Amino acid sequence: MKLISYAVRVLFRHKLFKVFITQFILSATKEDTQKEIFFNCSRILGTKTWGRILTLCNSSAEPEGFLETLQTLDDLSLPSFITELAKIEYGMYVAEQLAPRVSYPVHQHTINPTVQLIPATHSNLAELINNGAETTVDKSDAPGGVHIIIWYDQNTHEVQVKEATDADLLALKIVSENIPAKDAASAGGVKIAHINGVIRHAVSIGLILKPPSNIRREVPAEQSENPALKKFITADTFTLQWHITQACDLHCKHCYDRSDLAILPYEKMIAVLDEFHEFCDLMQVMGQVTFTGGNPLLYPRFIEIYQETADRGLAIAILGNPTPIEEIEALVAIAKPHFFQISLEGLESHNDHIRGLGHFQRSLGFLEQLKRLNLYTMVMLTLTRENMNQVLPLAEILRDKVDSFTFNRLSMVGEGAQLAMADPDDFALFLEEYSQACQTNPILAQKDNLLNITRHNKNHDLFGGCTGYGCGAAFNFMTLLPNGEIHACRKFPSRIGSISEPFSQTPSIAEHHQNRFQTTYHSEIARKYRQASSECQQCTLNLVCRGCLAAAHSCGLDIFTSKDPFCFLPETTQNA
Repeated sequence: MKLISYAVRVLFRHKLFKVFITQFILSATKEDTQKEIFFNCSRILGTKTWGRILTLCNSSAEPEGFLETLQTLDDLSLPSFITELAKIEYGMYVAEQLAPRVSYPVHQHTINPTVQLIPATHSNLAELINNGAETTVDKSDAPGGVHIIIWYDQNTHEVQVKEATDADLLALKIVSENIPAKDAASAGGVKIAHINGVIRHAVSIGLILKPPSNIRREVPAEQSENPALKKFITADTFTLQWHITQACDLHCKHCYDRSDLAILPYEKMIAVLDEFHEFCDLMQVMGQVTFTGGNPLLYPRFIEIYQETADRGLAIAILGNPTPIEEIEALVAIAKPHFFQISLEGLESHNDHIRGLGHFQRSLGFLEQLKRLNLYTMVMLTLTRENMNQVLPLAEILRDKVDSFTFNRLSMVGEGAQLAMADPDDFALFLEEYSQACQTNPILAQKDNLLNITRHNKNHDLFGGCTGYGCGAAFNFMTLLPNGEIHACRKFPSRIGSISEPFSQTPSIAEHHQNRFQTTYHSEIARKYRQASSECQQCTLNLVCRGCLAAAHSCGLDIFTSKDPFCFLPETTQNA
């Protein structure tokens, strides 16, 4: 026994033996690697046939060598699809090897560098890889066969395999040839919305890499590095709240503007949609048009504007009044709005005092009709000193009648100046009660930025506030008035530009593409609105709050220097 032990020690010290052992281990490792790469091939072929193929191609060969050898073997009665399957599995291996070399971010829509297209004459090969042994592989009925698409998805951190659809191939062609969406739509005889949808889907599954949004907050480094706040720095959607008409079938006591503004010509409205669509492309965001008024459905050509908006692939929402349901059905036939919002101002007697006799019951009936159309419904309340104690009782009435209910504080502009804002101390207590009620009533939505103070005090996760990013004025939100004026916020005068007036000759603006929304967004006045008041800039809640500019304006404060007068955050937190 000692002699054998001694012999083994001598052999291990011998150089040739070390070489032999190393080669043996490498050979075994290579064989294991081949089996790992060509897992489905080895499973289908079985141990015996798999071993013969490895012997013929030299088990120490690289994966591409195995693939080349497999294509030359005609005498082993292999399944007809095995070579195509091996190409796909090798493509998966290549995609995984390429993944670490992909650089981010990209500066324009770019095909994922790991993407591979493999022609195949058999169907269900991708399903075989994804679903396993139960899948049956047959000859494809498609003329010219099919294409298998392979890529490494950075979102799931996995290699993906699927049979390419026409939409997948179209997306790859548009991006590879840098074809504008408008031209692609024209060539294909489809709407721009269809092309946008094709590209968005390809981005969502990782085939196409999209540049990051250009709607980004300018924030101190310590906030940009905070994991809890990072998601509030960059917006992926931009909303244009378009007051398309001043015409209204109500006369509410808090209305902030009943002036008789001129309305843009219809042709100019179409140009607005084109410019806004272009602006969203330039800013790398999804665009949403929220139609309101007045009552937007009173605009005589509203259904035409609605159709044009949908044709451009812009998301649509409506802020309106109870309307004959046939008109809503006609809109839904074009495109389902993301939501339809109406307003209630408290319990029935108070609401009808503000909005007119019978409005409360008409609204409940209208909400029921919208529900039957499977539309997402929202109710908004304008919060005043008089109705603050009615919010939660109203929420109970609406519990099973609406998807979302929340409030906006009164802006003392227009006829709203005749009403009273809530008392700041009472408002802070109300937010506490509202926050508690949100735990038990699922329709209650959190919108007011100052709710984040309540959440912060309880060590709860922060939420996005008014527009998902704190105050969104001139950040991920603009308001367009009927006459073409662009405002940062509709709740108070905040003009930042116009869709109708000539371009500014400011040198800094001249560098940008001549798009009025782009020009307005990059103007100095718009930058001031989205920068927040100087009193808010160092606050730890800056990204998700910034208070309400309209509230500061209502109290006669300088909105660029003074914080929301209703803010109840301790000074130590504000200066953190």
